[in-house]
Amino acid sequence: MGSGARITAVLGPTNTGKTHYAIERMLAHRTGVIGLPLRLLAREVYDRIVAARGPSVAALVTGEERIVGARAQYWVCTVEAMPTDIGADFLAVDEIQLCADPERGHVFTDRLLNARGLLETLFLGSDTMRGAIAALVPGVQFLKRERFSTLSHTGSKKLSRMPPRSAVVGFSVENVYAIAELIRRQKGGAAVVMGALSPRTRNAQVAMYQAGEVDYLVATDAIGMGLNLDIGHVAFSATAKFDGWRMRPLFPHELAQIAGRAGRHMAPGTFGVTGEAAALAPEVIDAIETHRFAPVRRLNWRAADLDFGSADRLIGSLEASPANEWLQRGREADDLRALKALAELAAVRDLLGHPRDLRLLWDVCRIPD
Repeated sequence: MGSGARITAVLGPTNTGKTHYAIERMLAHRTGVIGLPLRLLAREVYDRIVAARGPSVAALVTGEERIVGARAQYWVCTVEAMPTDIGADFLAVDEIQLCADPERGHVFTDRLLNARGLLETLFLGSDTMRGAIAALVPGVQFLKRERFSTLSHTGSKKLSRMPPRSAVVGFSVENVYAIAELIRRQKGGAAVVMGALSPRTRNAQVAMYQAGEVDYLVATDAIGMGLNLDIGHVAFSATAKFDGWRMRPLFPHELAQIAGRAGRHMAPGTFGVTGEAAALAPEVIDAIETHRFAPVRRLNWRAADLDFGSADRLIGSLEASPANEWLQRGREADDLRALKALAELAAVRDLLGHPRDLRLLWDVCRIPD
């Protein structure tokens, strides 16, 4: 990394223009890579780069789509799919507070520690990451952003009383479809946005809502990750979710990430609950309105230095413990579980004659879904 290479952490609440700033910085360089937490968000950023510079210089790489222009200079990716070896002048990672996420945190932490642009690196996210980034990234500079508009709590509202341009958030596919059905019966149309839909369907639903063809959006917490939607009010139909292991209440910072989608740019936003959801506690409401949350104390980490000598050695290297007090081993990820299961099969073991075979097996294990 050259001495002229800048590393900046751009931290602040939702709706502060952080992603917009990153796109502007990327386009000021000859080449760039940006890693985003969601396929839907990667798609939105890719569309903006195509609009600014044309499709031939843009690339979109996610777990489910790969569109690479003939002269690709700007790579827009999910964080898992970022190419880290193309030597781009600029590199950015969005929603860097996901380093603390139990499922995907180790990937974000790896990017925080190891991924750099040759000239400029940006990490975007919540102010809760300031201490961790300061401790782990030498030479980092901080840029604080303030929210453009106010966010205020308006209590509980029935679905039949939802104001136009509202998003109702559910945490299961069944729940989302049931709410959408209710809104369609009482109010007319609703768009549905969730990770389980195909890219084409998702994009079409977002477009339908954005164009004002329907006034209501029903979504999973996927919309918390920076989709630039024109939303005035966010209503939680539940405040707990199944996180892959158990039902758990959402943390205040997770509620804030979703509530913060209300009020685009200068327009004020409101949030509250609906349906069966319990009222939010006063201290949670206060934290969301003032954007003050407990700092992140531990980042989930997994070794990046892997041993391809044998399947057992590879698994051992993936299970190494971190040497830094800021880092902890997260829960066992799907890719490691898949590797363990496949390495048990005699038919697979017989194919592992060479380290490159093991590398291929590991690459296969890392394919999402």
